[in-house]
Amino acid sequence: MSVPCVAVERERGEAVRERLAEADALDGDHEIAVDCDAIYIPVVDPEAVPADLDANIVEREAAERDRPQTPAEILGYEPSLERLGDIVIVDEDDDERAREIADAVMASDVPCETVLNRASPIEGELRVRQWDVLAGDDTETVHREYGHEFRLDVAEVYFSPRLATERHRVIEQVDPEETAIDMFAGVGPYAVPMATRGADVVACDLNERAVAYLRENAARNGVADRVTPVAGDVRDLVGGTDGDDIDYADTADRLVMNLPHSADEFLDTAVALAGDDCAVHYYDIQHEDDSFGPGTRAIREAAGDEYEVAVETERVVRSYAPHEYNVCLDVRLTRV
Repeated sequence: MSVPCVAVERERGEAVRERLAEADALDGDHEIAVDCDAIYIPVVDPEAVPADLDANIVEREAAERDRPQTPAEILGYEPSLERLGDIVIVDEDDDERAREIADAVMASDVPCETVLNRASPIEGELRVRQWDVLAGDDTETVHREYGHEFRLDVAEVYFSPRLATERHRVIEQVDPEETAIDMFAGVGPYAVPMATRGADVVACDLNERAVAYLRENAARNGVADRVTPVAGDVRDLVGGTDGDDIDYADTADRLVMNLPHSADEFLDTAVALAGDDCAVHYYDIQHEDDSFGPGTRAIREAAGDEYEVAVETERVVRSYAPHEYNVCLDVRLTRV
């Protein structure tokens, strides 16, 4: 059967396949083929192929492939699963059902080394949770997202693969030579790609283990020279405290504030860090009746008379709880 395929050099094959998978463009019903020095990767729709791949799209005969056996086929129902590298995460209150799902995952063709079940909510100022290990024993993994790799340990740091699309949306706005400050950076899912775009990034987090992974991830992705990791309270980036010389006041062209339950507590710091023209990505959790109003009012109050505040985007990122949303405000601060 003739199907559209992306044709690339063999040495680029795996990188292109991963990029197509991230874009949901892979055709899983047909086999990838190799012919001499080229590899042909079937795609569901030529329009779904990311433009930045710079690859030829051709029509080519492709053999149908056997569909892998999924956990749903084994269980007879569709379980709620989340992939993070070679870890599969389930979210089940029923221990017996959770272990049934874990057994099905391990018996399926899903690439997986460890299955975890959430054992607690996100807790404490370091935003970590407890886990029940249902299969395997390693909570460290390497997660791939939009061409970047992030090593992390889910038992020691916060990371949500569900926010990949939102992170990519923000990162696509970054221009080369910007100075960006990621105020709650974690292992670097914003900071590292922003540096790849050409920004100089200061990435701060209270969790020292997260900052250690951030440092490794910057090197892993070839941007260690553009990322400055800082372990500590982001408020200490202003004015220098405890004898430090660190002072990033008035320097930021872009601020990322992904701490949705308490970002409002750091708005004074954000305003102090902002340069003359600064984009702020402010994340919040609010009721559906007024999802964007509280954040907008808090930003305007913090900016005072020093900045003109323009809300450029109001975006619902995802549902957080009944009648509550995780939202993002993209705001432009322009010094008056």
